[in-house]
Formats: sequence, C-alpha cells, structure tokens
Amino acid sequence: MDKVVLKASKRDVTGKQVNALRRAGHLPAVLYGRHVDQPLAILLDQKETAAALGRISSSSLVTIELDGAEYPALVREKQRDYIKNRLLHVDFLAVSLTEKLTAYVAIELTGLSLAVKDYNAILVPGLDAIEVECLPSDLPEKIVVDISALDRVGASIHVGDLIVSDKIKVLSAPTEMIVIATAAKVEEASVPGAEGAAAVEEPEVIEKGKKEEEVPEEGDKKK
Repeated sequence: MDKVVLKASKRDVTGKQVNALRRAGHLPAVLYGRHVDQPLAILLDQKETAAALGRISSSSLVTIELDGAEYPALVREKQRDYIKNRLLHVDFLAVSLTEKLTAYVAIELTGLSLAVKDYNAILVPGLDAIEVECLPSDLPEKIVVDISALDRVGASIHVGDLIVSDKIKVLSAPTEMIVIATAAKVEEASVPGAEGAAAVEEPEVIEKGKKEEEVPEEGDKKK
C-alpha cells in the first residue's frame, strides 16, 4: 500500500475552543510515543485525514509530518460523531521502525465453506483480531483466512492454523478459535397432543338449526 502522509501543525487551542477549529474544517489530534518527549497536541485537515484513515486498518502505518520531521505512527483511538458522521479526535502512537512492537491485526474471512454450501451449516466467528509482535514495517494490515477448509459441520479454524510471515510472532493463544461451522438449528413443528386435541370443542348446535363455532370463554382458553 502507498505511504500515507498526513501533514500536521502544532495546536495551542484546547478545551471547548476546539469546536471552533472543527467548524473551520480542522481535526484535533494527539501524537505521543517514541521520539516524542511529551504528548503533542496537533491539528490536521478534517477531510484529508478522514479519507486517508477510511481506507486503512488499525494496524496500518501512517506518517505524521510535523515541523519538517516525519513520525511513523499507528492510529490508537478515533472519536467519532456518528450523527454527523465525522471524526472528532484521533490519537496517534509514534513508533520506531527499528524496534518491535505489539499490536492487534484484524481477521478477514474469505472463500466458500463447503459446510455451508453442502450441509447448510452456519459459520460462527470467534476472534476478529489477533495479537502479534513484529517490526512496524512488517505489520500486516489484516490477516486473510480462507474458510474453504471448513468442509463439514464441526470443522473449525484456530489461531494455530494461521499461516503468517516468519517475521511475525503471534502472541494470541494457538487454541483460540477464529471460526467454526456449526449445524443449523431445525425448529420442530408443533404437533398437538391428545390433551390439545381434547381441548378443541365440537361446534354447538343452535336451536334454530344453524351451526356456529363457539368462541371459548377466557377461562377455557388453553394456557
């Protein structure tokens, strides 16, 4: 994937005054971590940042360009206004490209399961991300899991079954489940028993010779 560079400037405005910056099309953010002495309040372009972060995963590296320096970073937290569908604030963790880090990488299921196709099974997902350790440059955006191996009811894929680069150390337990094919529940048809049949009364014959179906009294209704 192409390098994602976000141009930032230092931000002095904090508190409620930040809302004015948002209205002006800016996005407040914080940069902290490696090679940053203390957390830096920064300002980004709202539209540019939203578009860039919308096409990457949480384990994708971005570069924050600030005062002529570049900081490789990971997105650690995003605050969003879901009503107006816009970002409110972003936390970036600056990392060192020469030091290993731990991070969670998203799981993406792909392919066709024969258990679903031939046996009407239902796929039940487990983990949606696994924890790994590696250099930032080796951090995958996602781990794609082929579910075609699920060829029968009861078949499952666990962390230990994943194939990853030898540059990546998986920290999640190998026994943790990624996905399993389970049997679909079949609802049994409700068949009235003898007791239910006995509760159905015969139509009452009206004196005028006309038959009508009796409406049971409240106390006669089957509970």
